[in-house]
Amino acid sequence: MHEIELGVLAILGICVAGGVVGAWLFQKLGVPQVVGYIVIGVLIGDTGFGLLHPADVVALRPFNNFALGLIGFLVGGELSGSIFKKYGKQFTAILLGEGLAAFLLVGLSSTLIVYFVCHSWITAMAAGIVFGAIASATDPASTIDVLWEYRSAGVLTTAIIAIVALDDALAMTLYGLGTSVATILTQSGGDSIGTTLLHTGIGLGGSIVLGIAGGFLLNAMMHYMPQTEKRLGISIGILLLCIGLAVALGMDVILATMAVGIVLINRAPKRSKKLFETVRSFSTPIYIIFFVLVGARLSLGHMPVWIWGLVAAYVLMRSIGKWVGAYWGGRISKAEPSVRNYMGMAIFAQGGVAVGLSIVASQNLQHIQVVEGMNLGDMIIFTVTATTLCVQLIGPTFAKLAIKKAGEIGRNVTEEDVMAELKVADVFNTGIVPLQEGTPLGTVIQHFAEQDTFVYPVVSDNGTIIGVLTFDMLKELLIDRDSWHWLVVGDVMQPVCERLLVGMNLGEALLEMQNMQAEVLPVVESTENDKLLGVLDLREARRRVGAELVRRQTAAV
Repeated sequence: MHEIELGVLAILGICVAGGVVGAWLFQKLGVPQVVGYIVIGVLIGDTGFGLLHPADVVALRPFNNFALGLIGFLVGGELSGSIFKKYGKQFTAILLGEGLAAFLLVGLSSTLIVYFVCHSWITAMAAGIVFGAIASATDPASTIDVLWEYRSAGVLTTAIIAIVALDDALAMTLYGLGTSVATILTQSGGDSIGTTLLHTGIGLGGSIVLGIAGGFLLNAMMHYMPQTEKRLGISIGILLLCIGLAVALGMDVILATMAVGIVLINRAPKRSKKLFETVRSFSTPIYIIFFVLVGARLSLGHMPVWIWGLVAAYVLMRSIGKWVGAYWGGRISKAEPSVRNYMGMAIFAQGGVAVGLSIVASQNLQHIQVVEGMNLGDMIIFTVTATTLCVQLIGPTFAKLAIKKAGEIGRNVTEEDVMAELKVADVFNTGIVPLQEGTPLGTVIQHFAEQDTFVYPVVSDNGTIIGVLTFDMLKELLIDRDSWHWLVVGDVMQPVCERLLVGMNLGEALLEMQNMQAEVLPVVESTENDKLLGVLDLREARRRVGAELVRRQTAAV
């Protein structure tokens, strides 16, 4: 029987559909959706049913770079200059605290475990230094996804975004130092520490310069393109250009596109706000594919038993390092209590940067034997792959717990979010008594004088909606009292052809009313049943939405 080779479109379809189902199942369990994406990836990858092969994941690597670029761009859009002016000292202290603490704890524990396996201090120290450097990295993608999923906002959320955005630079610097020391210890002919630092600095600086240039170019192009569609097109084009150049020149994709976002949000905050919202609105399928591919890439077969002990120590020491280091960094910089206490648990996730660094390390250190049949390069990539799976499963859950403990879940709710969850049935007015089409005008005017309502639906004898009568329609007749005796409601009402269904989404209903320039529309049960149930007043509905928005933000926990 021939093995079925799936095409790229089929693979992408499996990723999106499977990821959505996985996210839905895990959300039912109260677990962040990103965990569902990754688990589906593990199930359809080589560790699971084998639908996605390593070659497929490699072939889609450019797509992963695009997803990372979008994440970097959107993260940069959250980092305005005012934030760094206010919290710059805190961010620096927390970044160094959590990064260096993870580096030291993982490095020491890994060194001891590898020594007991291979009985060589040189090999053990080389492995410990590389593991420590890789452990300092935090995955921005899954962490940011949790913040967006739960509409988090507040001082802790701001600090998390800044730390995960800057963590790449620290991790790459520590990795450059670590690999230099490791190669010198093992006499593998690697570059000197100074040379490696220079290369690392050029890579990081080049990424930032590339992103800044892209940001200024995009800002200039947006000035001449007021249309949202054209701005979206040119922004995606410039982001792809930055991503492609970063990959070709060996620079960091996230740092480059993050610099684009930072330039844009600080140079044109009002003009770029809509662009960031638009990019985020269409990026969901891209994120799903990215995280599913992350899971599919985690192949855990044929790992020796002792490596699982190394994995457990790595995960435990890294988590403690992140937590304790972030706490002390926050305490030294006098950060807010919520930042000191909960920052550490919010940055457990480890992802693409760590896996990428492990791949590079495996290529440079594969000639060093740890035990028979296992070289140092293979040990590093196996261990980091397994630890990435573990912390990617627990990291988003702890990130959710952190923002929940800080009371920041739900604070970033918008009117659009509220309207998307409400139905017409939740806000329409059922207390208005409709007018019969044959009611004399004098009676109606008296009705308007005694009630606060300025809009009334008009129904036929069988209760079917046929029109609307507003106070504005009566203004010209107020001075002509004689006409009140012989005119009836049916003579002055405005016929209505459009009706809203009681089960209709409120956001769609208000958009329809806005497009029709209608202040009020009747609400009926269904297209088959035209009997009037009430009316939806545009202004009253928006007031209700505003009140619900305030209630949710106030009650956010």
